[in-house]
Amino acid sequence: MRPFPSEFRLRDLATITAEVCELKRNPYIREANESSEAWFKSIGAYHGKTLQRFFSHRFDLFAELSFPDADEQHLETCIDFFFWAFSFDDLSDEGELQNKPEEHEIGVKLCTSILFDSAPKRTGFPYARMLDHVWRQLKHTATPGACNRFAKSAVEFFNGQLQQGNNRKLNRMPTIEEFIPMRRATIGCGMVEAMIEYSLDIDLPDYVFEHPTIRAMSDATNDLMTWPNKEQADGDYSNLVFIVMEEKDLGLQDAIDYVITMLSDRVDEYIALKRSLPSFGPEVDRELARYLKALEHFVQGTVVWYYSPRYFRNIDISDRTELLIPVFENSA
Repeated sequence: MRPFPSEFRLRDLATITAEVCELKRNPYIREANESSEAWFKSIGAYHGKTLQRFFSHRFDLFAELSFPDADEQHLETCIDFFFWAFSFDDLSDEGELQNKPEEHEIGVKLCTSILFDSAPKRTGFPYARMLDHVWRQLKHTATPGACNRFAKSAVEFFNGQLQQGNNRKLNRMPTIEEFIPMRRATIGCGMVEAMIEYSLDIDLPDYVFEHPTIRAMSDATNDLMTWPNKEQADGDYSNLVFIVMEEKDLGLQDAIDYVITMLSDRVDEYIALKRSLPSFGPEVDRELARYLKALEHFVQGTVVWYYSPRYFRNIDISDRTELLIPVFENSA
């Protein structure tokens, strides 16, 4: 991989996705977030400065923008889901299990038991307890199909994390072709889609989600959410920009521009897929339109949230037109 420059330019990625995805805010965010933060504190996964740092990542903003039409109760569960997913993901990304895939696998088994065992294992593992809470809320009002999609995607999420951990342990960088489906799994895109269904009590038959056009649209929106994530943390180069640098033998700026072109092309592909949508009948079409609008809200909320302190440390992002971003030294 070529040496890093001291800085790079980044255009406003949200203007690219805004061509098809609307930005909107949820009016119930303050009340829902207060309840969710109190719940997360009661779990005891984080304390002191670690807890403050975690909350500084503005998951409240993420939920506000990503679930703008959810009522307060559903929004609270969506924030709880974020707290579980990101805290569990951080265990392998930068936490105590970063280079311990064997121990991470034990945690994965405990979480999997919550979703699939008729009598889940009792455990003090806080991440399993969090998932148990979210899973109970989800099953209370979501359709059986949404619950099944959540559980299936959770397994893909866990397996993707384990694969990423093994790649990190072996110092192996995947190819672009390998990375794209792996990243869809490690970011939990299928779980996100199920939470979108839950957030608005959407009721769609399973055959809609199995249709090739809907599946292709799902892949496209997943890529729109995951490709803009350019985080570099503690020597972890498992993101699309660094993979493009390695595979295409490009410098950092050229690799970023390459990924931005990929993102713009993906928006065009999504628009073409949406135009080619078949009709499933008037009632299903109306419900599908609600779902796709909510999915687009989530995409735009995600891309805008990427400009939060979780990813931009001590950088003025008030004007995102074209940011000049310093490259942080590897702290590993």
